[in-house]
Amino acid sequence: MNILDKITAYKKEEVAKNKTLIPAKALEAELYFSRSCLSLEESIKNPKKTGIIAEFKRKSPSKDIINAEASVKEVTQAYSKHGASGLSVLTDQHFFGGGNADLIEARENNEIPILRKDFIIDEYQIIEAKAIGADVILLIAECLSAKEVANFTRFAKNLGLEVLLEMHSAQQLDKVSSENNIIGINNRDLTTFKVDIERSIELSEKLPRKTLKIAESGISKPEVVKHMRQAGFEGFLMGEHFMKAAQPGKAFCKFAEEIRA
Repeated sequence: MNILDKITAYKKEEVAKNKTLIPAKALEAELYFSRSCLSLEESIKNPKKTGIIAEFKRKSPSKDIINAEASVKEVTQAYSKHGASGLSVLTDQHFFGGGNADLIEARENNEIPILRKDFIIDEYQIIEAKAIGADVILLIAECLSAKEVANFTRFAKNLGLEVLLEMHSAQQLDKVSSENNIIGINNRDLTTFKVDIERSIELSEKLPRKTLKIAESGISKPEVVKHMRQAGFEGFLMGEHFMKAAQPGKAFCKFAEEIRA
């Protein structure tokens, strides 16, 4: 099993357990479940912002601990202050060291769209995302069927959530439905962890013309953002480059100034 297979298998067990602990009806009674979501699409297209979805994460399967001491409040507020178009918060605990509490804290302290970064394999997690204050969910094409992508997208939109569909190869193009208007291309192959920017650009050219294209992972230099913008990408999901710095907020501020120059 590759790492994505391992995560998906673990997630199925985790979700089954969570359903018994906190039923969906209980999630629907949470305060944030009834709030109106903010639009990531609109925020990314806002010329006053950077187009960056700045991520908060403590560790990853490929790099282990990235930043175990960072404060969710301090880091995400700094991201917001310096022009992030959105926030991405890891809620997976076992592999990424995150949790729902991190997203709730980010929601309490920011007024920009928040992406719940997790491995969605069940409608329960979509209800959960809305209940903890997310505006957007991530669907990973590699671990879902075309039918699941379509059903989960429809289910999320009915709750008022936006959907970021992520792919990393042409084999996943047939999973794009007419409702998937925000598509992320992961520069890092989730099965091998190899990063290839040019392959992502080639894949982006095969997407529907009106798609909002988001470049994900492996971005650490301002010139890469500029290069990918020229190729049609409008959004950039970045986390590790900032989180590995002693002060992620300052690292984001410096990067934002460089891409605006």
